Amino acid sequence: MSRDPLRRRLLMAMPLAALALLPKRVRAQAQAVAATGGDPLGSLLWPDLKREFVGNAPCQFTDLVSVRGPAMAEDAMHVPVWVDARAMAAQRAVRRIRIVVDRNPIRHVLDFEPLRAEAVLGLRLRMQQASPVRALVETVDGHWHVAGTWVQAAGGGCTVAGASRVDGSWSQTLNQVQARLFGVGAQGSRRLRLRIMHPMDTGFVPGVPAFLLESLSLSDAHGRPLWRMALHEPVAENPLMTLELPPDVSGPLRLQGADNNGNPLDVVVPA
Repeated sequence: MSRDPLRRRLLMAMPLAALALLPKRVRAQAQAVAATGGDPLGSLLWPDLKREFVGNAPCQFTDLVSVRGPAMAEDAMHVPVWVDARAMAAQRAVRRIRIVVDRNPIRHVLDFEPLRAEAVLGLRLRMQQASPVRALVETVDGHWHVAGTWVQAAGGGCTVAGASRVDGSWSQTLNQVQARLFGVGAQGSRRLRLRIMHPMDTGFVPGVPAFLLESLSLSDAHGRPLWRMALHEPVAENPLMTLELPPDVSGPLRLQGADNNGNPLDVVVPA
């Protein structure tokens, strides 16, 4: 399939009646492009994902959002992904960032509302097989802007029990938080690294029901929210996240959340 963006757009815009006039090879390319909804990653699942996660809202692929991941994931249970929508936020305010994995049994990884934080997020997720990993960025005007990357993975990341579940240590460390807030960096923001101890069971391991953090939020010393997050099963065990906060953020910060069994999380993060 052609990877030339201009050629793909021309093929997408071509009337169906005109396809019969094209050479066989070019006609096959046009049909393949149409089948993927013009997806730059060439995934046949994209039209279905678009219906599920965007609906009828305006949607377009963009270069203003960056999604980075390893070309080949060494550990399908802990795949590092970095999403950066700051270039988009410089043009239009970002309402939320939705991360999905095309070929996971549960595609929805999380929704991140930056609020007063930067529109950037680093995390680790589970992958069941090689797949596109996407960021769907909704701006305040209701438009969605899509970017992604292919990640090769050996597979099984969603159907294998995590280490803390295997050795039974999860109950002793549940909801413990490790955090570090750095000074103002070159980007003009303060980086926050978080690790939250939780097994994040997907429900696909026999005899182990789904058990996962479902919500997280961070507030400043005055109780003003900095960001909110809704998490789903593909987030990796013991979630490790990187966020960028305003340079003038005042502490101590308060991290709150809950899992699907009602266990609360309420931790003070020194600033």
